[in-house]
Amino acid sequence: MQQRLSTKEEYSKRINIVVEYINNHLTEEIRLETLANISNFSLYHFHRIMRAALGEPVGAFITRMRVETAARLLRYSDMQVQDIAYHVGYDMPSSLSKAFKLFYGISPNDYRNHKNYSIMKPVKMSSDLNLEHRIVDLKPMHAMYIRLTGDYQANDYCLAWEKLWDYVKELRLFTDQIENLCNSTPKPYILRRMCEENGINHLCIYHDDPKVTDIDKLRTDVCLTMDAKLEPKGEIGVKEIEGGKYVVFLYKGPYENLRSVYDTIYGKYIYEINHQLASRPGFEIYLNDPECTKPEDLLTEIYVPII
Repeated sequence: MQQRLSTKEEYSKRINIVVEYINNHLTEEIRLETLANISNFSLYHFHRIMRAALGEPVGAFITRMRVETAARLLRYSDMQVQDIAYHVGYDMPSSLSKAFKLFYGISPNDYRNHKNYSIMKPVKMSSDLNLEHRIVDLKPMHAMYIRLTGDYQANDYCLAWEKLWDYVKELRLFTDQIENLCNSTPKPYILRRMCEENGINHLCIYHDDPKVTDIDKLRTDVCLTMDAKLEPKGEIGVKEIEGGKYVVFLYKGPYENLRSVYDTIYGKYIYEINHQLASRPGFEIYLNDPECTKPEDLLTEIYVPII
């Protein structure tokens, strides 16, 4: 018999569905009535519940997602401003210009022409950083995830993965052999065997660029990917991570230096690979366990989407 979700879990599940719909339909008109129908809340309750969950009205959230996506495209692509406006859901470039200036105090054209202009945090490149990189063509991946909001460096990722693993165990999505290994084998070996035998990756999707988004509004999806039928439950959502081409950078070192790693990737390497950036979000895959690996030996694959 299927256990009934608590009210909080049920609401979290519905909110995740709405946010994913918004993320995937920024290029289109998004009607609040459609979102309310998707959420299965009445229109009256929908606005209040979403505002409490997002920390802002849902209409303001949609506008912010569009403007921040435009800022990333202005910074990291050579798309024309009018094409960016249409791409993020505005019917006229002037509408984007007006919204952009309200958010950042600068026009889209001025921002593109002065990339040293710092909307949020200044660029912090590492001149002596050498990153191995390769281009891959990935198939879509099924993932369960927990959404975190706030400073990327302050989130409790371990707690989120613990909750995801508890759900994996509840659904018995791993083999009996792996379950036996968990009780008898050192942790790094367990992690490696889990990944190899079950196609599981520990992965984070970072939806926002700290250069253009307030630190308290940064969104992270902490994910486990696996080839299994997944069902959402409460704060645990499910999604398909888009396939396609990615440049994969291998970074060895402490997680606290990842900010300068990203600044170096986007300030140096991205201009050398001769590929246009895609608008879908990038992600990181973690190849070893920080609880039993020295910080200088941590391995992180950084996936940057390209066309």
